[in-house]
Amino acid sequence: MRSDIRPSFAGLSGTADGVSLTIALTIVSASTCEPLAGRAVYLWHCDRLGRYSLYSAGATDQNYLRGVQEAGTSGTVTFTSIFPGCYSGRWPHIHFEVYPSLSGATNVANKIATSQIALPKATCDEVYATAGYETSVTNLSRVSLATDNVFSDGSALELATITGSVGGGLTAALTVAI
Repeated sequence: MRSDIRPSFAGLSGTADGVSLTIALTIVSASTCEPLAGRAVYLWHCDRLGRYSLYSAGATDQNYLRGVQEAGTSGTVTFTSIFPGCYSGRWPHIHFEVYPSLSGATNVANKIATSQIALPKATCDEVYATAGYETSVTNLSRVSLATDNVFSDGSALELATITGSVGGGLTAALTVAI
């Protein structure tokens, strides 16, 4: 369990660089809209070059940008991260799974929801104009929410609200009903 997912852990020493992003998810009941305290959220995303730690060439010896948090009484989990890059064929996004409890998050069979957070184009354009995100500019120009294989069926409930600034740090917030 960790809130800052930028550095690798468990003996690995890499840290993901990029524009600072706080990710705040509020988990609520779909039937009552009440916060769901105690739920665990496993969150992961690619680095600014579009690579996933553990899986992508150049990042297989890292485990950064992955973490688990337990929702507090307000149903909220907060991760300190970086703004993800845009890789070929996909709209910029953040993956997450919700589990009934922190102890339940150790077994994928216990997950109760899987989804992704879409990031707004205007913010992507601002971030991708900064150093280190150059390949994201081209990749973003070739995809839209309507053509993305996940968000093409509708992204309204998955599109984060962004506040802050590129220089001072951004916050992506989303309420997730399960």
